[in-house]
Amino acid sequence: MTGHIYRDVILEQLVCLFRGAMGAEFLFMDDNARPHRANKLDEYLQSEDITRMDWQAYSPDLNPIEYVWGMLGRRIAARQPLPTSLPELRKALLDEWCNIPPDQIDNLILSLPRRCKACIASSGRHTLY
Repeated sequence: MTGHIYRDVILEQLVCLFRGAMGAEFLFMDDNARPHRANKLDEYLQSEDITRMDWQAYSPDLNPIEYVWGMLGRRIAARQPLPTSLPELRKALLDEWCNIPPDQIDNLILSLPRRCKACIASSGRHTLY
């Protein structure tokens, strides 16, 4: 993933549309991955009037989607047979996304206060969560 691909595919095609639907309250959250932090992206977000949430350099424990990606990855890895093409992978990802039990997502959301406290206690460094 490059900054250009991230802008063209994620920001232009998805984030801008979602921001339009959300209105003035929209706050964009990404992480500190190198493609997300290219200088041209800051200019682009400003030109589109998209406010980015501040994100500490060492706080992966606070982004709940990372845990959902982990669940999804484990579910795909457990498939027999594994997907062998992009269309198969896309279908498998969509199937598994729909099959993540809602209680797992609920538990993840309910764990956020504990995660935040653990992150604060570790000064933003890695936690056991």
